[in-house]
Amino acid sequence: MSQSAFAQAVLMPDAPLPPGLVDPQGRPAPRRFDVYRNTVAASLVAALEEGFPVVRQLVGAPFFAAMALVVLRAHPPEGPVLSGYGAAFPTFLEQFPPVAHLGYLPDMARLELLVRDSYHAADAVPLAAEALAALPVPALLASRIGLAPSLRLMPSRWPVQAIWCAHQAGGAEPPMQPGDVVVLRPEFDPRPHLLPAGGLAVIRGLHAGLTLEAALDAAPGADLTAVLTLLLRGRAIVELRR
Repeated sequence: MSQSAFAQAVLMPDAPLPPGLVDPQGRPAPRRFDVYRNTVAASLVAALEEGFPVVRQLVGAPFFAAMALVVLRAHPPEGPVLSGYGAAFPTFLEQFPPVAHLGYLPDMARLELLVRDSYHAADAVPLAAEALAALPVPALLASRIGLAPSLRLMPSRWPVQAIWCAHQAGGAEPPMQPGDVVVLRPEFDPRPHLLPAGGLAVIRGLHAGLTLEAALDAAPGADLTAVLTLLLRGRAIVELRR
């Protein structure tokens, strides 16, 4: 019996008992295998519930659990670490007819993936705001700005940042404003923020190694003060190179 055949049988509830699975008396052991199959399915459903709590709240726990069973059979884990399971979930949601009317749901899943990814990213020592304030404007514009490894970007046409905030315990409910999002981790817990005008293009330029001036040239109309203020408050600027 191959590993792939066994894995397929574990994930498919109607699959026959894989050959060679017997009890201590050498008899087929379908009940024991069913227990194992149910345990695997329950663990994967729980991993998705833990990884996408906002999506679960939005669609309801019973629907999410049923949907997760479809997900785990269409997209089984590719590695042994369950905390990273769910990378294919946003694409699945785009193609799952029962949630087609919830156009924002795939982006919400993407945002939850980025928040999780940011949480596990490497630490970095942030640059003090005074270091930027001390530079003359021409020198600042000619600088290349290094960003924290935990920073994550997500373009979106949906108000996913506001929806995420509204579903946090004790969180405020900001206006349902659509727009691009940056995930920042100033201390321990990452949090998404709505980007100001041109912010996505500016930060992408900085990530690509452009000077601040070149990044601004690639983002006409960008609000530089708002972008830098957001990055500083999020402790996301970690280096200045000239």
